[in-house]
Amino acid sequence: MKVRTRLLISFGVVVLVPLLVFGLGIRMEMARRVTGEYQRRVDALVAVINADLARETDRVAARLAALRSSLRDDNAFRAGVRGGDSGYVLDYATNAMRLAGLNFLQIQDDEGRVVSSGHFRNEFGRLGPAVPSGGPALVRAATAEGPFLVLVTSDSVSIPRKPFRLVGGVAIDSSFLQRLARDPELGVALRLPHDSAAPDSGMLVVGELTLPYVDAVDGPGTVEQAHLVVTRSSALLTALQRNVNLWFAVAVLVAALAALLLASWLSTRISTPIEARIAIGDLARQVNHDLKNGLAPLRNVFRHLTQVARDKPDELPQVFTERQGTVESSIDYLETLAANYAKLSPQSERKATDVNAVVRETIGGGGASSVKAKLADGLPVVTIDALVLRRVIENLVSNAVDSLEGKNGTVMITTERGHGLVRIAVSDTGRGMTKGELDRAFDDFYTTKEGGTGLGLSIVRRLVIDSHGSLNVETEPGKGSRFVVELPAQ
Repeated sequence: MKVRTRLLISFGVVVLVPLLVFGLGIRMEMARRVTGEYQRRVDALVAVINADLARETDRVAARLAALRSSLRDDNAFRAGVRGGDSGYVLDYATNAMRLAGLNFLQIQDDEGRVVSSGHFRNEFGRLGPAVPSGGPALVRAATAEGPFLVLVTSDSVSIPRKPFRLVGGVAIDSSFLQRLARDPELGVALRLPHDSAAPDSGMLVVGELTLPYVDAVDGPGTVEQAHLVVTRSSALLTALQRNVNLWFAVAVLVAALAALLLASWLSTRISTPIEARIAIGDLARQVNHDLKNGLAPLRNVFRHLTQVARDKPDELPQVFTERQGTVESSIDYLETLAANYAKLSPQSERKATDVNAVVRETIGGGGASSVKAKLADGLPVVTIDALVLRRVIENLVSNAVDSLEGKNGTVMITTERGHGLVRIAVSDTGRGMTKGELDRAFDDFYTTKEGGTGLGLSIVRRLVIDSHGSLNVETEPGKGSRFVVELPAQ
């Protein structure tokens, strides 16, 4: 990864992480305020519904209070309950209900029996709905047209010295519920006992009022609980949250783009001098590495000559003549390297090259008995700079010898002909590589050797690829490695 890329990532993290944290904080606060403001609005609407319901109950109570006053002054009703005209008493509730604008009205005695009903004369003497005294209640009552729901309240009157109870109310139907839900986003529904119907999945329950409920269709019934449920649609809040998320995402993307552009500009300004220094350092390491490879055969030759001069001085002229070619070859190699590096951008001369000849020349001055060669006859030439091929072989042989770690072992160089290519293999019986080591073997500056530069294999790979060849590795810990170079035949 280049220095510029690393700096860009670092600047991006330093800038984007605080930006995201700050942005998410703003996003959460905005969502909280939008949700809170919307909930306060809904709560206010629910309070209005409760107030409307209370006002409707107060209207019914006011009408019952007016009937109570009329009954006290009605001599005909007083006479009827004393045993006079019973027909007047039976029809009283029907007329009074219509005049008072009620949908339900019963007059009951102190035992709860119906004295006068606004719907049926024949209800006389039957037990009326067991409505609790005090506040409003829901009653399911019977009429000639069928059962219906009413919101009732009660009042009491004495005629004369005989207590009676007035139970009256207004019908609860869909139009009544719609009047309660003044806002189109709200809905009001009744949930009666044993009613399992759940609110619509797109509606959220925001308020609930519990009322006593009496099913008086077939008798006085018993007091149960009914619920007036206030719901609201989740569509508006969802749309608000979606808009908040959308504009938040747009703001974050714009800010992130600006931050990345700034980070890119900064990384470019900072990385240019750093990369220049790194490039110079890399070049220096590579020069040092190549020079060591060129000097190694010279060092081995002079060690050999020193050994012969000490142990067999008579053979020194003959040995010198034999090794003179190695010395001259190494000097030519170093001179060529110097010329190439002097140009900073060496242009390799790709020409027909005899692979076996380069292998013999490379290992001829190696002086290491552990290096063996098995070269195939009749190999076709390859198109590659001979100096480049020698650098490849020297690096692979040097690494193979180092892998023996001074122990007995063998380094074998083999050549063979393939389909349209020449294969060069350098194998050793050294320590081999683990998978982790193999994955990083060709990375610049990665080495497992003390004092190593970590450039040998990376140089080999670049040289082989530049020559339109391929490099493969077979290795196993404790059993050695085999590097295979394949070059296209001419």
